[in-house]
Amino acid sequence: MGEVRTIGVVGAGQMGRGIAQVAAAAGYSVALLDAAPGLAEAGRDAIAVALDRQVARGQLAEADRTRTVEAVRPVADVSALADADLVVEAVPEALALKLRVLADVEAVLRDDAVLASNTSSLSITQLAAACRRPQRVAGMHFMNPAPAMALVELVVGTQTDEATAATVRAVAQRMGKTVVAAQDSPGFVVNRLLIPFLNEACFVLQEGLATPDELDGAVRVGLNHPMGPLALADLIGLDTVLAIAEVLHAELGDKYRPSGLLRRYVAAGWLGRKSGRGFFEYAPRR
Repeated sequence: MGEVRTIGVVGAGQMGRGIAQVAAAAGYSVALLDAAPGLAEAGRDAIAVALDRQVARGQLAEADRTRTVEAVRPVADVSALADADLVVEAVPEALALKLRVLADVEAVLRDDAVLASNTSSLSITQLAAACRRPQRVAGMHFMNPAPAMALVELVVGTQTDEATAATVRAVAQRMGKTVVAAQDSPGFVVNRLLIPFLNEACFVLQEGLATPDELDGAVRVGLNHPMGPLALADLIGLDTVLAIAEVLHAELGDKYRPSGLLRRYVAAGWLGRKSGRGFFEYAPRR
């Protein structure tokens, strides 16, 4: 395929709108789609608010803020992605949902367009196998939050061809990201290491070894981490942490078993920052 000019992003939640923001800031035209009415528009509004903060802090020029926001076009139907050169799927970490979204998107794309999944843990080979053009499918895993984090994991499935991998790498690099190639294995590289760390913090809390503040403080000071594991889990979303942990547990064995406390918090709807409560409580953002 030729140069990527237009990128579609499916899913306007925390990850999707972050990816849309990064793509628009890199000069791409972005179509932002979400099945929930009004969520794509809300995603663009959230991007505008985030960029307004950067302008206020002197980190971004007003003209660049305006250009980035105007490059994001909320759309209501998958047919609006027909002209996209690359589409990034960024819906929740559920296999059946991702398979359905990929099928719907692939049905409207050109044969040479690239279909990328932002999955945190699911098999790219399995996702690609359900597509008519599996060679055009790859993993493009952004870290959360996408605008702030420098890494993108490029995950190549068994069927992914070299041109597709090269396209994803080039797009990520134009976005200013560092690209690390990861094998198609559960959790890839980062989450294979990160999720057991977060899950063990849940076990430590569950066993009463420390309070949330003490636990996170110990990690920040003792390991020189910028954020404690419980605060990080809240930022990612406890439902997402649990979903990835479930995949690792099913594929790699009992040492990845999610903690009961994590399961209970998710069942209670305490999902972290996005719900206002997780291991810590959060005031609504204005």
